[in-house]
Amino acid sequence: MIKSLRNSLCVLLAAMPLLAVAAPPAHEVVQQTTEVLLADLKTNKEQYRSDPNAFYQALNEILGPVVDVDGISRGVMTVRYSRQATPEQMTRFQENFKRSLMQFYGNALLEYNNQDIRVLPVSGAQDPQRTAVNMEITDGKGTVYPLSYTMVYEDDTWKMRNVIINGINVGKLFRDQFAQSMQNNGNDLDKVIDTWADTVARARQSKGES
Repeated sequence: MIKSLRNSLCVLLAAMPLLAVAAPPAHEVVQQTTEVLLADLKTNKEQYRSDPNAFYQALNEILGPVVDVDGISRGVMTVRYSRQATPEQMTRFQENFKRSLMQFYGNALLEYNNQDIRVLPVSGAQDPQRTAVNMEITDGKGTVYPLSYTMVYEDDTWKMRNVIINGINVGKLFRDQFAQSMQNNGNDLDKVIDTWADTVARARQSKGES
């Protein structure tokens, strides 16, 4: 019995590297996530038009597992401020940031009427640790908007580190907004974290008007 268990354990341990190698590539992760997202939008489109919060919640459930919230939020806060933050402040900002990211992304999708989202084929050699997955969003009028995910490989899986929507680099936009908010609030990190949703809303409105 013990010998059988030992042999089974050896087989399991030997198979683990193969499972790691078999992890889906970045393009496939984005493709699968997009398919789930589109299926959900098709089913609940009318509800989401009247209830954006339900849309944001669905986005969080679908996109949340493939978003590097820690990496993105630290990039937005930058080393200058993240080193000053306590673990509690960092956790609180990550929660607020994730919510604002889903709202920003969700509003972009709602604006484009969710007609079609296409993941473009892979082109050229791919970096094993960091790569871009390009997509296209087509609105109801046939206008095509480019979208690109910056994907990073960590913890044996690919996660999104940044997103560029129709030329708007969301990571850079948020980073600039965070620095400006720190300046406006006298470097009060707690206040910047607590008012982050308002900061993103203003950024979204300014981009919509430009």
